Amino acid sequence: MRQQQPYQGWDTTNQPTQLWYPVQEPPQPKRRWGLFLLAFFVLFLVGAIGAAGVGIFLYSESDRIVPGVEVAGVELGGQTTAEAIATLENQWRQQTIVLQAGEENWQASAVELGISLNAAATAQQAYLQGRSMNSIETLLRSGGRLEVRPVWEFNAATAEAYFNWLAPAVSQEAVDAGVQIINGRAEVTPPVNGRQLDIAATMNNLRPGPVAVLTNGRLDLVTTAVAPTIIDTSAVAAAANELLATNITIHAFDPITGETTDGVVTPEMWSSWLALEVLDAAGGQFEWQVDDLALQDFLAAQAQSFGPERYLDLTQASAAVAGAINNRQTDVYVRVFHHDREHVVQSGETLSSIGRDYGIPYPWLEQANPQLAEGLFAGQIVTIPSPDALLPLPIVQNKRIIVSITQQRVWVYENGGLKWEWPASTGIDESPTAPGIFQIQSHVENAYAGNWDLWMPDFMGVYRPVPTSDFMNGFHGFPTRNGSQLLWTNSLGHKVTYGCILLSSENAATLYDWAEEGVVVEIRP
Repeated sequence: MRQQQPYQGWDTTNQPTQLWYPVQEPPQPKRRWGLFLLAFFVLFLVGAIGAAGVGIFLYSESDRIVPGVEVAGVELGGQTTAEAIATLENQWRQQTIVLQAGEENWQASAVELGISLNAAATAQQAYLQGRSMNSIETLLRSGGRLEVRPVWEFNAATAEAYFNWLAPAVSQEAVDAGVQIINGRAEVTPPVNGRQLDIAATMNNLRPGPVAVLTNGRLDLVTTAVAPTIIDTSAVAAAANELLATNITIHAFDPITGETTDGVVTPEMWSSWLALEVLDAAGGQFEWQVDDLALQDFLAAQAQSFGPERYLDLTQASAAVAGAINNRQTDVYVRVFHHDREHVVQSGETLSSIGRDYGIPYPWLEQANPQLAEGLFAGQIVTIPSPDALLPLPIVQNKRIIVSITQQRVWVYENGGLKWEWPASTGIDESPTAPGIFQIQSHVENAYAGNWDLWMPDFMGVYRPVPTSDFMNGFHGFPTRNGSQLLWTNSLGHKVTYGCILLSSENAATLYDWAEEGVVVEIRP
């Protein structure tokens, strides 16, 4: 009688499956024949198949696998079923498969690809060999060697989950055509296709023949091409090269001295700070990406020529250079700053005299030197704040106003040329106008000075005598008191104010409209 036993095969579902093949069941000995039948059968075997057959027969009566039985080259003869299971499982753990995609490859275990050996079923198949006449005959004909096919299982869901995990490593983003700067010139970089792992197609390669994949030790991964978005950047390169053909001039302006230091930077130099980001390939639109560290290193080296007392704000300056480049400008304006200084007090000096000498109102010195509350003495070191502290707004570079306390006059300059010269009046000795470098900071059509009950038309705030106060000294026209009385109309050219700079009402109105906030005001002793 025959019954269904395992056979080699595969299913196409996502569940682990074991298919079956028929083998001959070993005959059941009839115990009632006893020793007589056994002796007779042994004599028969000796006569019919010789000593080898007798050995097979004797093993068939034990709990061990018949000698000569092997699975996939692994000898199992002489082992119990449990020992054979352990042998197969140890051997199986070493199985790996190479996954190939183009020039790259990855290694996966067979288990990760859903391929597993049913060691128990395979060991059972090995045990059944030599326990039926058919298998005994096969053993004898093969010279005592019999290969048993492994019983494999395949889980498609496991394989698909692994490919989903592997997909990011296999996939490659497409590379758009670009532009790079080489030796001061913009050159096109070609586009490169990307790729994506086609999991469904790869599963179709694996599903019909997992054993063949396992035997070959390799599986070709199926990928699909991903096209880049930008194919041609020649218009961008052409537009970039127009700008790269020009020098850039960096104008370093010192608002304290009014001097400008120019430095010319060739394309070979400034292009080394840059990379290009394409915005519109067809329209030739792009944006420069500036290497801030490289640019700041360059600016720091250039600033050494200013001496130890002056410097560039590298963050601010590099932003100005980058902005000018992106706006296709070949002239860049940066501001020069001044460090704080130290002064050694000399005999006879006062805080007011030191402030006048440095152009810093003395309350600003008090704020910077809290120790001065204990008194001022010769040999003492006083910190002189940077004059930049009195210029808090962005500088208007092409305009400058000069006031002379000695001459009681005002000169107004635009683009380096004298525009107006007017008589003026500054503060009386009891409430003087402070010398120094300041700037227009505010505009008030008619400002009120409560301390003196004055209304000041076209007032332009220039500096705060006390850094912690909102009160400002500045320019204005003839003031009024009590709503109608005009003051100082005949006093221009003489010190009459309480610290402000008096102009005629007509000139004050003109200056009010012309001088935007940020214009530098230089008040000379």
